Amino acid sequence: MAKKIKEQVSKALKPITPLIANYSGRVGEAGLDEVGRGCLAGPVVAAAVILPLDFKHSLLKDSKQLSRRQREKLREEICREAICWAIGEVSHTEIDQINIANASYKAMHLALDILPQMPEFLIVDGNRFQPYKEIAYACLVKGDQKYFSIAAASVLAKTFRDDKMRKLAQLYPEYGWEQNAGYPTAKHRAAILAHGTTPYHRLSFRLLPAGLNLATVNSYQ
Repeated sequence: MAKKIKEQVSKALKPITPLIANYSGRVGEAGLDEVGRGCLAGPVVAAAVILPLDFKHSLLKDSKQLSRRQREKLREEICREAICWAIGEVSHTEIDQINIANASYKAMHLALDILPQMPEFLIVDGNRFQPYKEIAYACLVKGDQKYFSIAAASVLAKTFRDDKMRKLAQLYPEYGWEQNAGYPTAKHRAAILAHGTTPYHRLSFRLLPAGLNLATVNSYQ
């Protein structure tokens, strides 16, 4: 017990590395991130954000490390202070058709398609990306914990997607989407087992643990 407490204290005292405003030094650098890859239902959503070179924020970080209230407050600030931003979305049906990796790339490309300003450089959260036009880019593992523009994209994508899943939860309240956003929680999978799938589930995903057969479950479809 003493060792565990000591480890927790050590983690708490570990200095937090501040996020960086820019990677390439170019004014038109856009940060890209997506949300919803691992969900069992709903779309995958991506955002692209260009921030001022000198942008700083004491609260902004990876959206998964923020509360809902913090994310919603930050969304307002990001939309107000960003040079420009845009959101792209790929539906659950298209995810089933082209797979989640390609759908994630497409969501990012769709966001870039409607970004009011053409970026000079892209920084992408993660280790893979499909090139967009002729724009140079860098893939940055855990980039949403290192660069403000990627963290901002993470916040916009997550708040947009969470809002959408809360609306869908009103149609299908059994699945708890207003809380789990479509991720594979125990409650979500229990609801699939009890009630079957909805028109918004990704049928190419493993919706239930191995050994359970969806064919034996009544469906909404």
